[in-house]
Amino acid sequence: MFERPASGERAVLVQLDLGQDAIEERLSELKLLAASAGASIEAVVQGRRGAPDPKLFAGSGKVHEIGEALRAHDADIVIFNHALSPAQQRNLERELQCMVIDRTALILDIFAQRARSHEGKLQVELAQLQHLSTRLVRGWTHLERQKGGIGLRGPGEKQLETDRRLLGNRVKMLKSRLAQIEKQRKVRRRARERRDVLSVSLVGYTNAGKSTLFNVLTKAGAYAADQLFATLDTTSRRLFVEGENVVLSDTVGFIRDLPHALVAAFEATLEETAEADLLLHVVDSASEDRDAQIQAVNEVLAEIGAADVPQILVWNKIDLTHAQAAVERGDCDKLRRVFLSARTGEGLDLLRSVLADVAHRARSEDAGRMPAPNDDGISVQT
Repeated sequence: MFERPASGERAVLVQLDLGQDAIEERLSELKLLAASAGASIEAVVQGRRGAPDPKLFAGSGKVHEIGEALRAHDADIVIFNHALSPAQQRNLERELQCMVIDRTALILDIFAQRARSHEGKLQVELAQLQHLSTRLVRGWTHLERQKGGIGLRGPGEKQLETDRRLLGNRVKMLKSRLAQIEKQRKVRRRARERRDVLSVSLVGYTNAGKSTLFNVLTKAGAYAADQLFATLDTTSRRLFVEGENVVLSDTVGFIRDLPHALVAAFEATLEETAEADLLLHVVDSASEDRDAQIQAVNEVLAEIGAADVPQILVWNKIDLTHAQAAVERGDCDKLRRVFLSARTGEGLDLLRSVLADVAHRARSEDAGRMPAPNDDGISVQT
């Protein structure tokens, strides 16, 4: 029931302009997400509305256009770059006679493919079940012939109640297992604190180059690829810089409109970020959408309680922008950004020196936590 459909679905993508900013960037991101999920993009349907249609989200005329695109390209799935309500999803599937998924389901699908560790798989399954729980309905007769259709399709209300009970039991069990894993994580975290080891987490928008930077700093060999959500499971390694001891963690990348179900399910993993002494916020400096990406990351950090953790902006991929490796400081010599290229190695020595300085100050001051960020947005006081 919960296995993802086979890859290679022929997809029609839908992006509506509802007054959001960066529409073209959002569409480009949707294409990358769909490709990452294994879909073959056959057509893109765009439109503009003042507000979503309560019944079909896109309105009857646009749904007719989507249906024509489906038939013209023999596609079998429609992917909306928006959050659909359960009723909207059901109505669209009745109208289009095919599987319809929204942005949340698409990202969950990618996470299901990327999860490798036991904890990661538990977290993804929990997020999938919590998302699915709002979509349990009876009478989806229009999809009974569809292979891999979404939803539990029982013969009636009695079956539906059984499905909900079984799903609820599974969710409870997953939460219990994840709670046990979190207890073990807290034990390891306390051990690091007793050893006065600086805890540093890499954060950033997906595909900003976090794993590449992690690998060149630690020689860990963690999986890194030019794709969205290449890293899902947190990896930590000890790093020695100029005589100082640091534990560096590579974490899952963030994305705009990250599904709340994922944030909740990955609470234990993301808590590692919130408990860090320092965040290295890796930015794809070559992206024209970098300012919006920085904002999206900071919004997720605020949601998980990490807004007050000091952060250093790491301006990555300078080899694509012809910028020079440098450390940028502002008023009173306060650190702002480190410019580097994880791919070519330019500026890595500057970042190592910054980490060594922060670790030395933390140890010298015998501080369990770093100073809070300044009101002017400067990341770390020096």
